[in-house]
Amino acid sequence: MKDAFGTPQSLLVLGGTSDIAQATAHRLVARRTRTVWLAGRPSPALEKSAESLRQQGADTRTVAFDALDPEAHETALGKVFAEGDIDMVLLAFGTLGDQARDEADPLAAARVAQTNYTGAVSAGLICARALQTQGHGSLVVLSSVAAERARRSNFIYGSSKAGLDAFTQGLGDALHGTGVHVMVVRPGFVRSKMTAGLEEAPLATTPEAVAEAIETGLRRRTETVWVPGRLRLVMSALRHVPRPVFRRLPL
Repeated sequence: MKDAFGTPQSLLVLGGTSDIAQATAHRLVARRTRTVWLAGRPSPALEKSAESLRQQGADTRTVAFDALDPEAHETALGKVFAEGDIDMVLLAFGTLGDQARDEADPLAAARVAQTNYTGAVSAGLICARALQTQGHGSLVVLSSVAAERARRSNFIYGSSKAGLDAFTQGLGDALHGTGVHVMVVRPGFVRSKMTAGLEEAPLATTPEAVAEAIETGLRRRTETVWVPGRLRLVMSALRHVPRPVFRRLPL
């Protein structure tokens, strides 16, 4: 169960090598989180992530999980929930893809959509059902400001995040009143492994800043978190820009 300060005592991370996920897990363990499950493809990177949390004092275990293999999600995630209640699930896996390459390769584009949306729908529903059975817990889903409006420069990634964002909002409505808290997190450009080598966008942020926003959102039981917060106003304005004008913006 969460403590009096709203900090989860147990955490399941889907996408255990994500920079944002790691920053969030370390921040929560520094508070009162004691048990952490890292789900992801078996790799030295996943084990390294787990070991860093163990060194911080958390009982940390790994579980094999592949977003592109939804048929195995029930077994993999069921194993975690069978070990005991989970106070928080952080759905942090995703891929940016390569817009130019993916436009020319429909199969590559489909893999972006399958990872960011289809895999998340499967895993999200399984975790939501388990949390509802417990009668408590938070499901935190990493969306993106790219979900707000499709841009020429990344519409394949943006469309997959738009689907994920809409799904998460609907899931939150479906779980309202059950004791399960669902939170959508919409970061802007995050300086991380995923964006390495890309030109930095305005209002860029860090994994640590996203982790801080997630912790604050958990405490307040917020449903939507923007990182940084100013992006909410920026994207609200961009959402209403006429399409012919929007096409000419350097986005």
